[in-house]
Amino acid sequence: MQSDDQWANQSPQQAQGPGWNPVTGMAGWDPRLGPPGWGPQQPFSPPQIPPYQQTRGLSPWGLPARHSWEIPLLVVVILLTTTGYLIALLFLLVGAVNYYVLLLILAPILLWFGRGQNYSAQRLNAVKMSPTQFPEGYRMVVEAAGRFGMATVPDAYVLLGNGQINAFASGHGFRRYVVVYSDLFEVGGQARDPDALAFIIGHEVGHIAAGHVSYWRQLGMFLVPFLPIIGSALIRSQEYTADNHGFCNRHLGAPGAMKTLAGGKYLNSLVGFDEMADRAPQEKGFFIWVVNAMSSHPVLTWRMWALRDRSRHGRMFLRPSGPPPPRATAAPPAYPPVAGPPQPPPPSGAPADTVSYPGYGEYPGLPPR
Repeated sequence: MQSDDQWANQSPQQAQGPGWNPVTGMAGWDPRLGPPGWGPQQPFSPPQIPPYQQTRGLSPWGLPARHSWEIPLLVVVILLTTTGYLIALLFLLVGAVNYYVLLLILAPILLWFGRGQNYSAQRLNAVKMSPTQFPEGYRMVVEAAGRFGMATVPDAYVLLGNGQINAFASGHGFRRYVVVYSDLFEVGGQARDPDALAFIIGHEVGHIAAGHVSYWRQLGMFLVPFLPIIGSALIRSQEYTADNHGFCNRHLGAPGAMKTLAGGKYLNSLVGFDEMADRAPQEKGFFIWVVNAMSSHPVLTWRMWALRDRSRHGRMFLRPSGPPPPRATAAPPAYPPVAGPPQPPPPSGAPADTVSYPGYGEYPGLPPR
């Protein structure tokens, strides 16, 4: 340690040297270059996200991507539908009228009538989501519409499910709407998995954002039921596109939503998302291909694989291959507790080992009816 007298006895030249620091004792370095030993740093680059963890589906404009097969298949289906419509007109002109000819000729009217009837049924029978009715779901619809850059928030309805796990999107005129079956709110409520409900709502709103419910698009796809493989493939590609929207909206809800589709709203916790996804490349055979080719939705194992592996689009015709991506959940599926919800401490004098078990039809973890 140096005393104050020693500092005072230093010569003015030493104290006033260029760049001299009386504390560090260093002198002569250029402040523009930094102190001695300092070197220019490399430009900062944030760590890259592994491909399997990326939100595959993000386009350069920040919106979820369309499946790579969707537009080519849509063009093929529209060409086939247009050809069928022209052939029907030719048969009508020559007087060879039958059921299929009338079906194609009246397709615009039938489609318009069916869409209007379906929309009116929801307006009359379903519960319309609002800030006071199913506010949780209403908020999820608004958030999804904003995330996808939609100018108008679609209407949203809750329809009595009677045990069915389903949701769909449609439209009529300039109106677009989403219908969620009431059973899904038992999965998405505070006691269950709200992320799964947000994924499903994002999936359905994604159908609207991607233009899947447009009248003219559905008119161009009128022959899809009569095109078993091509028509089914187009619908599957649209479902993959909607899954991209759901994943972009709430990626944490993808495993819960798929487990609910596989095991139902009560036993979804017994389903292993990674365990089912790992089976996608293992299940082989001709009929595996047939079942997938004829399915209007991606088969669940392939769909789970696609939601877990975000480096590529979901498979359409050939099963997934290659090493599996890292697991979404490291722990095995959580089994429901056997003792029901936590009970308050027993009053004084009551036996401490009293346990309340859920009765038949009561879900463990929810208050008994």
